[in-house]
Amino acid sequence: MKYVASVSFGKDSLAMLLLLIEKKYKLDEVIFYDTGMEFKAIYNTRDKIKELLNSLKIKYTELKPKEPFLYKMRLKEVHKRDGTIQNGYGLCGGKCRWGTSEKNNTISKYLKSHYGQDYREYIGIAADETKRIEKERTIHKLLPLLDWRNDRKRLFELLL
Repeated sequence: MKYVASVSFGKDSLAMLLLLIEKKYKLDEVIFYDTGMEFKAIYNTRDKIKELLNSLKIKYTELKPKEPFLYKMRLKEVHKRDGTIQNGYGLCGGKCRWGTSEKNNTISKYLKSHYGQDYREYIGIAADETKRIEKERTIHKLLPLLDWRNDRKRLFELLL
């Protein structure tokens, strides 16, 4: 069984990763999905964590979208359900989750192609994100922040 952490280097997944390491959980690999449009602080944090992972001999994998983020956001021809066509999917966030869906699908394909069904994926969802918890809970996904009862407020405190 392989244990893999999906990490965006935002507060939740970063806190999860650091706690997994501190608590000596089994961790074989860390995956980062790089849209190519992250904040500089995310890349700076990633670079520091890569050094830590290397020293601990934990594999680091970086996945990227098939098409550039800006192309999909602004230029790609998108056929809407009502029959109209628009350029790009628009900004991610709120109800528009195309970036998240692509990230999750890419990570799932990677894990299945490398490990078949023999893996568990740590996901950094805080204990107070009840809708996400219900949606993400599967046999392959582990939610350690929930198990440790870390809500978003506590995660901020941990990282300060």
